[in-house]
Amino acid sequence: MQYEQFMMIGRETLLSVLFTIGPVLGAALVAGLVIGIFQAATSINESTLAFVPKLIVVFIVLALSGPFMIVTISEFFQTIFSEIGRVNQ
Repeated sequence: MQYEQFMMIGRETLLSVLFTIGPVLGAALVAGLVIGIFQAATSINESTLAFVPKLIVVFIVLALSGPFMIVTISEFFQTIFSEIGRVNQ
């Protein structure tokens, strides 16, 4: 296997992970930031106030971006499985 093929597989792996997990992590980050600002402004230090809304936001984002994630991962696996056939060439 050529060095360029390894680099291509590594690049595809990183991009697939970024595109798959990015929306969920971004939504959780924004929700956590908003909730943290709200808690700091109101001095409410309830742990469920921080956890439950983030959980709801993550589930909503997963439901909305689920089809995109499945397509991204399936295309990645198709690429990987097609490259497996070229390993010994």
